Amino acid sequence: MAHTHTSGGMSGSWREMTHSAHDFTTITRAQPSRQAFLMLWALFSVAPILFGLDKFTQWMTNWDGYLAPWINDLVPGTAHQAMMAVGVIEIVAGLVVALVPRLGGYVVAAWLAGIIINLVSQNEYWDIALRDLGLLVAALALARLAVVHHESAS
Repeated sequence: MAHTHTSGGMSGSWREMTHSAHDFTTITRAQPSRQAFLMLWALFSVAPILFGLDKFTQWMTNWDGYLAPWINDLVPGTAHQAMMAVGVIEIVAGLVVALVPRLGGYVVAAWLAGIIINLVSQNEYWDIALRDLGLLVAALALARLAVVHHESAS
């Protein structure tokens, strides 16, 4: 399926859009809403993939410690195995955002809502939960901006 986008009333192919996303001159001359879309699209494509990969390496942090005990009791296996499954889901979410941001923004927002519930249910990590709430709103903004700036060709 080919992908097209609109920018100032012009349509183009997926290749043209990704090429223009790397052209600094094109980005700086784009409409502010297009610039916002590109920033959010890049963030929510790359960040979930990196965080997902880190669930396997635990280079950034020991992710197992963030899993609420009640969730750990619900899922089979160890907390580490659960976090590796989380990593796979995050990688998939990042890929969905990269390919279909109109849907991917909502997927990431729902995922962030689950993370927030996990964090606040422990009565800890309120700072991280608040940050994730901001990211959730940004993911919703991405989904809405994608309606204008990233359309699937039929």
